[in-house]
Amino acid sequence: MLAALLIWFANPFAVPVEANKVLAVGMLMIVLWVTEAMPMPVVALLPLVIFPLLNIAPIDTTAASYANPVIFLFMGGFMLGLAIEKWNLHRRIALNIVRLTGTSGNKIVLGFIIATGMISMWLSNTATTMMMFPIALSVIKVICDNHTDQKGINNFSLSVMLAIALASNLGGIATLIGTPPNVAYAAFIQKRYDYSISFIDWMLICTPLSILLLLCLYWVMVKWLYPNRMKEDAGTKAMIHQEIVALGTMSKAEKRVLFVFLLTASLWITKDLINKLNWVKLDDNMIALMGGVLLFLFPASNEKKETLLVWSDTSKMAWGILLLFGGGIALAGALEKAGLMQQLGQWFGQFGFNTLLLIFLVTLVSLFVSEVMSNVAQVIVFAPVVSSLADAANLHPLMLGIPMTLAASCASMLPMGTPPNAIAFSSGYIKLHQMTRVGFIMNLIAVALITLFCWLLLPLVLEPALTPSP
Repeated sequence: MLAALLIWFANPFAVPVEANKVLAVGMLMIVLWVTEAMPMPVVALLPLVIFPLLNIAPIDTTAASYANPVIFLFMGGFMLGLAIEKWNLHRRIALNIVRLTGTSGNKIVLGFIIATGMISMWLSNTATTMMMFPIALSVIKVICDNHTDQKGINNFSLSVMLAIALASNLGGIATLIGTPPNVAYAAFIQKRYDYSISFIDWMLICTPLSILLLLCLYWVMVKWLYPNRMKEDAGTKAMIHQEIVALGTMSKAEKRVLFVFLLTASLWITKDLINKLNWVKLDDNMIALMGGVLLFLFPASNEKKETLLVWSDTSKMAWGILLLFGGGIALAGALEKAGLMQQLGQWFGQFGFNTLLLIFLVTLVSLFVSEVMSNVAQVIVFAPVVSSLADAANLHPLMLGIPMTLAASCASMLPMGTPPNAIAFSSGYIKLHQMTRVGFIMNLIAVALITLFCWLLLPLVLEPALTPSP
């Protein structure tokens, strides 16, 4: 609050009066987001009150940001996630992956990394970690009951808990809907450049990157820092088998949820090919909502009238995240209109960094800032800055924006870095210095891989040029 008042009255950056008002409001929102003095979605509503009050923007212009098309992409993804969780499909997928990988200590950790990473591609990282948490606790208990090597047990328990947290973060970057920062950035690009980031283009770059980061996570934990040296165990294998048997055969509801999920994912992937036939015009937002709507139409079984989702199920949906996107888009639009982001980008541009170094610096700053700041809020604040920087340096805006966004989801060092980190840390199996040790190494690996992937591969899939919308 004091920082916002200082900017309001002192105008330390000597910008025009209108720009200074936007800067003060932006500072207020950033401070409230970082300190979590108010719930983040409530902070996101402030532009609807303050912008018209201070004559920054009229209410109808501001409110339009809360209905950005990309917000509905995430809404559809949320609905798919709710249905997968409601009918226990996530648990079946996770247990079967662990069963297939084997029951030695290393293979169980690998199984959790694969299962968590795959689920997090389509569900939020927080929801994925919460789903995997009780399964992980069950497996750890069985291991403790069947092994006597205390150091091995401790390292195994630590690795499993870190696996479900960090694999949730790293798996989420693989798809456009896998984690809120991805959607927040896509919404910004849609607003500023009238450009929709293709679902398949995102996957072409980010899915291989995500897989490589997950493999690095496995190697860092079980091959380097915390080896458990546990061999195949009959008790663990029996427990996994019992859990799968307890689930029974796939219910009609599970099969129908799986069908809707696969249909939606297939349309996202093949959308461009379908559009070339000129039969229909699809985009990722429509497809996500179509999948969500189908869940309310398909019956859960032939005997019951209940559909796969009923409206009361949406009470569990993260509506606040959708508001957060809207508030971020409104703030970014006001900052852009005031010319502040362009000035900042031009100031950075004067240093004449080469492209590789610039991508590296943006990635490095974004990742380590995300250790202490909400990654969604961070992307909302940083997106206009790096876009203006790219414009000033004559770079494609996605060359800086995508590495900034990916890095924001890779915080691995501290419990407060992401909700999955906090959930895993609450288990008691992880000490802070252990999380920091693994996380720091993974951060360095992530910075290097994100920089190289974006520098080498992004130019292959980008549109030739983007210009800001009027």
